[in-house]
Parts: sequence; C-alpha cells; structure tokens
Amino acid sequence: MSAKHPSTIAARLLAWYDAHARDLPWRAAPGTNAPDPYRVWLSEIMLQQTTVAAVRPKFAAFVARWPSVEALAAAPEADLMAAWAGLGYYARARNLHACARTVAERGGFPDTEEGLRALPGVGAYTAAAIAAIAFGARAVVVDANVARVVARVFAISRPLPGAMPDLRDATDRITPDTRSGDFAQAMMDLGSSVCTPRAPHCLACPLAEDCAAYRSGDPEGFPIKLAKAAKPQRHGTIFWAEQEGRVLLVRRPPRGLLGGMRALPTGPWADTPPALADPPFAAAWQMLPETVSHTFTHFRLELALAVARVDGHGPIGEWWSVTEMDSAGLPTVFAKAATAIRRARW
Repeated sequence: MSAKHPSTIAARLLAWYDAHARDLPWRAAPGTNAPDPYRVWLSEIMLQQTTVAAVRPKFAAFVARWPSVEALAAAPEADLMAAWAGLGYYARARNLHACARTVAERGGFPDTEEGLRALPGVGAYTAAAIAAIAFGARAVVVDANVARVVARVFAISRPLPGAMPDLRDATDRITPDTRSGDFAQAMMDLGSSVCTPRAPHCLACPLAEDCAAYRSGDPEGFPIKLAKAAKPQRHGTIFWAEQEGRVLLVRRPPRGLLGGMRALPTGPWADTPPALADPPFAAAWQMLPETVSHTFTHFRLELALAVARVDGHGPIGEWWSVTEMDSAGLPTVFAKAATAIRRARW
C-alpha cells in the first residue's frame, strides 16, 4: 500500500492542489507566502460547524468592518454579536472577541501550536490549522473532510468518534515536512469536492491508487459511524409585539444558549407546548396557525407564534422598525420567526 510511502501521497496531493485549489478569500495561492494570521484565524473560527458558502459573505463583512485583530478587539461586543448572527454557535463569537483582545494585548498571534492553544476559543484542530496555514509549521490538521479522506485511504475500521486517534496518527504519517499548510488545505479541498460523503468521485481522485477503501469497492463505507441518538423535541412560543410599525426586541441573558443576543421575546422552552405562558407583558395575544422549527446541537425546537398590537405607550425595550428587522442581527431561529410572522401578520 502506498501509504507506507507517505511522500508519494503528499506529492500527488500537492500537485493536484496546485491545479485545483479553491479560491477562498482567507487563503494565499498554493506555494506562495503564508496568508495573514488574522484572516486564517477568523476563517477557521467561522468555519466550525458552518459551510464555506455561509461563511464567505460573513467573512467579507467582518474584514471590511474590522480589518485587523486590533480593530476587532476594540469593537463593542454587541456589534460583534449582531454581525455574527446567522453563523450559529454563538459562544464562538464571544470567544472570538476574547481571543482578539488577548492577541491585541500581546502584540500578535503566537506562531506555535502550543501558544495558539492557550488562546480563548482555540482548540487542538484550530491551533494546528493556524500553525500550518499561517506560519508554515508542520502540524497535523484533521477536520471532518480530512478525517473522511484518511479513513478511506487507510480503510480505518474503528467507528467514529473513537477512531479519531487512529485518524490523527494516519494523517501524521502522510503530512509532509514542507508545505504543511498547503497539504492541510489540499486535504480539505479533496474532501469537499472529490472525496465527498456520498458518491465520491474516485476516478478524479489523485489518491485513488493509494486508497484501500476504493480498492475494496465500498468507499462510502468509510468512515464508519455509530448511529446517532434521536434529538429530544422541545417546544416554545415567540411573542411579536407591534406598535406603529415597530417590534419589541429584547436581549437574552448573557449566559446560556444564544447568550447576549438580540431576540424576540420568548416564553419557556419545554417538553410540551407552553402556549401563552410567560409573555413579555399582558396583551391580547393571538396565536398564528404557523409554527417555526429549528435544530440546535442537542435538541429540536418547535415554536408557536403569538402576536399582539400595542396601543399607546408600550413596554420599555428596543423597538425596531419592521422594515429594518433584517439588520437587527437576530439569531437564525428568531430571524426565521420574524420572516414567518411578517408574512402572516394581520
């Protein structure tokens, strides 16, 4: 098996990458000088649990508004959280801000995995990716795409997530001493465009002759995954209070799910529909027939929609024009609800 000669795998993959690398705004061209560590770090944090398609416009908006880590460090947290809306996993945004402040205070990013791991919100994968891509260090970078490629090349039969140590060891074997950053990005691109989860394009793969899974005739059988447990179902109600074309928004508590984000008022999230429990204030609330569904990491949420008109002086809070709701920086679940209510409201 060619995996016994890792240099041949790296050479073939890098040659493929030189010809087929994706043009991404946070990358340098193959074989050129390393990109700005700020852009690499920002993109890696954004890309966690998020697609490239979703990150592209957000990344462009961030670097236009905050072109350096120092600028991001000086930004009000509320502005950063609003700009992050739509990317999900909002703890990442709070860690992003904390990390920016730490880096700005120390005068720049550390250039080693160990130093990067000490930064807020930077885990093992992210530290390795930044070290390799931004600083040219030899680092073993294993994201979901890399794990899939390596699991197939080596036909690793241990199921995920227990196979991660095996996948890391195998990736270490084939990671070259030079162009480590290009190699990591090449593996990511290969997994994204060729070695896909379903119907991989094996005939177009530069590693087909090295791939044990391809030779087995069942590349889709790798990596092996254990069946996931069904996510629990929860229910809630979102309250839309409208006064003269303006809607009441609130700030969620600073800790917990969607902490500190601007949102529509909501009652409890419970195992059964809470109907009109815990509205933001007493009013003639009406339930709409529509509902909104959203899936979080650990549960699914079904939200009923309640609306009311407010006459005279409404409660104290942020009142946003209905026509400007898209700029309020609402998390996705609340943006979905706002869209549904605007479509259906009386």
